[in-house]
Amino acid sequence: MTQITKADVQELLKTLIDPNVEADLVSAKSVKNIAIEGGNINIAIELGYPAKSYETILKKSVIEKLQNIPGTENITVDITSNIISHSVQQSLQPIANVKNIIAVASGKGGVGKSTTSVNLALALAAEGARVGILDADIYGPSIPTMLGLSGHPASDDGKTMNPKISFGIQTISIGYLIEPDQPMIWRGPMVTNALQQLLKDTNWDNIDYLIVDLPPGTGDIQLTLAQQIPVTGAVIVTTPQDIALIDAQRGLGMFEKVNVPVLGIIENMSTHICSNCGHEEAIFGQGGGEAMAKKNNIELLGSLPLDIHIREFADSGRPTVAADPEGKSSEIYKSIARKMAGKLALKGKDYSSKFPNIVIQNT
Repeated sequence: MTQITKADVQELLKTLIDPNVEADLVSAKSVKNIAIEGGNINIAIELGYPAKSYETILKKSVIEKLQNIPGTENITVDITSNIISHSVQQSLQPIANVKNIIAVASGKGGVGKSTTSVNLALALAAEGARVGILDADIYGPSIPTMLGLSGHPASDDGKTMNPKISFGIQTISIGYLIEPDQPMIWRGPMVTNALQQLLKDTNWDNIDYLIVDLPPGTGDIQLTLAQQIPVTGAVIVTTPQDIALIDAQRGLGMFEKVNVPVLGIIENMSTHICSNCGHEEAIFGQGGGEAMAKKNNIELLGSLPLDIHIREFADSGRPTVAADPEGKSSEIYKSIARKMAGKLALKGKDYSSKFPNIVIQNT
């Protein structure tokens, strides 16, 4: 009888590419244990990102690969996810109870950034993560409407706020603190102070990913976020239209200058789907997001259609991933969320908690 070795198993697992990190399971250090007893093989795989809807596919792929080893009888594959804190800008430390902050940005308005932010947050939660969303658009907060929330957040001590919960995700927004029709006539310093307070005075509860929905552009809010808030990564939302791509390039450049890694680009409204006949048409152009990704050597995380249902679901307070979890658009959001989190999983770990506090005393 042929003796099965760990080397045999590893060689086959090296040929199995995880599409969410674009690396094989061994190189990505996802294989945590290989146990062999006769013809029985037990594999323990640990992913650095949430992947509930991918686990069954991955398990099937591993079993199919290992069945090619002569003498194999039974194969057991255990898959878990372990989401850790990743490194942030130098001189900054992660926020308490928040492992990773991901900024969702766009160069210009009207590209569907807030809708994308909400659905990405819901997609990460659907994949098994603990998620929060911070509405950083102080002048035009839209997250409360999209999540069907209103009213002031509760406070246990009169100093800090508890996040409001919707569809299992924790949320905070200036929109919870003002009347819906109240204009925010604030200058830059007041706006940036409000952002800091929303982030640091909210009692986040053990969050894996905090999605920050930024206002469009590269103004005070973006600079505050990039320089004073510990961001682990950013994604850029654009449409295929040339004007949107020009502005998106500026946003991408800002993050590069302040050493915040850009995890990828999301192309929104890539094609229009007719609600009557289902015909697809690229009304905003074609291939813009892909060209921008290649130009900057970053990932195109995915492309979303201009679909009336996405807009209707968001306006009704039940975003697509919550309202139609098995639909085509929800699957695209989940795929983007997995790739985004997978890219982050390959980044450097945060070791700030490992270093002791150094206190200098006069003796």
